[in-house]
Amino acid sequence: MNSTFLTIQLDSLLDSLTLLKEKALWMPAKKRLFLADTHFGKAGHFRKAGIPIPEEIHTSDFQKLGRLLANLQPREVYILGDLFHSDWNGEWDAVNAFFHSYKNIHFHLILGNHDILKPFHYRQSVLQVHDTGLVVDEFILSHEPLHAIPEGKLNLCGHLHPGIRLRGKGRQHLCLPCFFLRKDRLILPAFGRFTGASSVQVMEGDRIYAITPNEVIPLNLPDKVG
Repeated sequence: MNSTFLTIQLDSLLDSLTLLKEKALWMPAKKRLFLADTHFGKAGHFRKAGIPIPEEIHTSDFQKLGRLLANLQPREVYILGDLFHSDWNGEWDAVNAFFHSYKNIHFHLILGNHDILKPFHYRQSVLQVHDTGLVVDEFILSHEPLHAIPEGKLNLCGHLHPGIRLRGKGRQHLCLPCFFLRKDRLILPAFGRFTGASSVQVMEGDRIYAITPNEVIPLNLPDKVG
């Protein structure tokens, strides 16, 4: 199968998705919302270690997700791992209460490396938990990028918290979160505010969609990034 056909096939899958400036993916035809790496509870984890991070740092993420749910009215929400940062702390109660308040939405969690709560915590939630990758139509959902992807599928994943560093004249630079497409893997930016972004190394054929507070911008100038 030639590369031109594969590119057309990939583009048709991407056309079914809307890349949101809120750092999430929206599939309007199926009313599905995808996001990754919220890392709720990270502030509480730091406080347990004696580092005084205020719990309110996650408030804006709850508000952002709440606005998306209210505006888009999804039927299903898929969280691609690292919903909660580490072992249990009191912030899990707020996370659980948040999801319980949306009775008409089916929430799915693909477990990530930070999702280490005891099974009974998940059983008390409304989350449908998946230990491994999940196939949804032409998409394979996972936390970490998959090494082997069947032909005709697109891997939606997180884990890497991708960002892109833009350089200006002199020593000016700006790092923006981004959607990062490499071959048949679309890596989502970290949804959580308290996560940061890791600069990706751009290779030939990669596609970068930088996220600003107002829009998502496709970047086609690899000589301007690094």
